[in-house]
Formats: sequence, structure tokens, C-alpha cells
Amino acid sequence: MDDQEMQLKVKRVTDKFTESMYVLANEPSVALYRLQEHVRRSLPELVQHKSDMQSWEEQSQGAIYSVEYACSAVKSMTNSSLYFKSIDGLLRQAISMKDQINNTQGRRKRTVETAVSKEVGEKHGSGM
Repeated sequence: MDDQEMQLKVKRVTDKFTESMYVLANEPSVALYRLQEHVRRSLPELVQHKSDMQSWEEQSQGAIYSVEYACSAVKSMTNSSLYFKSIDGLLRQAISMKDQINNTQGRRKRTVETAVSKEVGEKHGSGM
């Protein structure tokens, strides 16, 4: 019986040892398989997120450029106040000259109309 018990114990130990070796040998494969499954499932979503982020970054860069361009335009406009003052003065002078020209032409026109009406009056007066 000792021999049979010993054989049974040896068989159990060898079976457990074989099972342990099998599990240890296959554990990395199972882990790699699970890892591959996870990557296969999550990779398309990660790629989409990356694409979205790149698109948002491009849009943000465009918006930042637009804002910086607008800021520089506003700064250059504030620096050009001297030019606007000069333009304002020249416009005022031009309006004043135009008014003077209009007044001068108005006087000439009235003078011509008065002379014409006198001539017409004299012709009607002498013809009668």
C-alpha cells in the first residue's frame, strides 16, 4: 500500500505540476491575446479622437491667427490717429472751399439772371 499511496501522491504532484506549467506557459499568450483584443476594440475610437483633436487644433490656430491679426489692425488704427486728424482737417477745408465756390457761382448766376431779366424787360418795354 505504501507503494500505491506513493504512486498516487506522485501522480497528483506531477498532475498539479503539469497543470501549473501549462498555465504558466499559456498565461503570457492569454495576456497578449487580451491585450490585442483591447487594442483592436479601442484603437478606432482613439484614432477618431486624435483626428478630432487635430481638427480642433487647426480651427483654434485659425481663430488665434484671426484674433492676432485683428489686434494688430486695431493697434495700427490707434497709431494712425494723426493721419485721421489730418484727413479730417483736409475734409473740412474741402467743404469750406466747396461752400465758397457754391456761393461764388450763386452770386454769378444771380447777376446773370438779373442782367437777363433787365434785357428782357427793356425789350418788352421798348417794343410796346
